[in-house]
Amino acid sequence: MVAALALLAGCTSTPDFTPKPKGYNRIDLPPHRYQLLPGNHPYSFEYSKEAVIKRDSSYMAQPHWLNVYYPKLNANVQITYMDVQRDRRLYNKMMEDARKLTGKHEIKATAIDERILKTPSGIRASVFELQGEVPSQFQFYTTDSTKHFLRGALYFRTATANDSLAPVIEYVKEDMVRMLNTLKYKN
Repeated sequence: MVAALALLAGCTSTPDFTPKPKGYNRIDLPPHRYQLLPGNHPYSFEYSKEAVIKRDSSYMAQPHWLNVYYPKLNANVQITYMDVQRDRRLYNKMMEDARKLTGKHEIKATAIDERILKTPSGIRASVFELQGEVPSQFQFYTTDSTKHFLRGALYFRTATANDSLAPVIEYVKEDMVRMLNTLKYKN
């Protein structure tokens, strides 16, 4: 009987409830470490030691198109390259395609910020940061306007919302900026 009264007394009091703050999954990111791109490409750059280089296997792929794939993060940086061969029409088409591919995200993007950067080796790059629930959060293209045209775009192979991926997006963006800052074209 005493146990029943104690149980009844416990049920009638108001519970001491404290709401928990919104939380996110913990994502442990490794330190940034870099290595030089292997292979005989008309360009070179440093990329993360956490990534592996895979040749682009799409039906449209050109010989120097790559995927810088992060297996632990499910992230992929698609690198496309075109030798514009001093062909002004091809150069203009590549510029237009790069802007068009970024513009396709306008439907879901809450903002698209564009910046022009100059790398330590003197290469100019257009960098696009996209906000909102977009499939590609960071993109860039760079060219010497006579021979080389290189474009990079970050994609995640997951349906996770971008606000939950924010630390990983920032981590890979830092690696992409390193790619740009160490990019060199070969003649």
